[in-house]
Amino acid sequence: MQKYRTGGLSGLLQINKAAGAKRKTNDDAIAALIQELKTGKGFSVYGGIVEWLKKEYGLDTEYETVYALVRYGLGGKLKVPRPQS
Repeated sequence: MQKYRTGGLSGLLQINKAAGAKRKTNDDAIAALIQELKTGKGFSVYGGIVEWLKKEYGLDTEYETVYALVRYGLGGKLKVPRPQS
């Protein structure tokens, strides 16, 4: 009722979105990561990206965060050749 009193019908029907947690990775680190992934050498494991972010930018990110960022956020996969049988 309080929403209706303060904002009327439009205030009652308005859908608010929570801000969420602040990102630990900054835009400079993400841009540099994209460039590293585009180069031929790239990374062979996601743990390597975690170590690279810590060494280059001092970011202490978790493995799952890096995996979600690279796989879903950037739409990429690590390119690792599979052994020939």
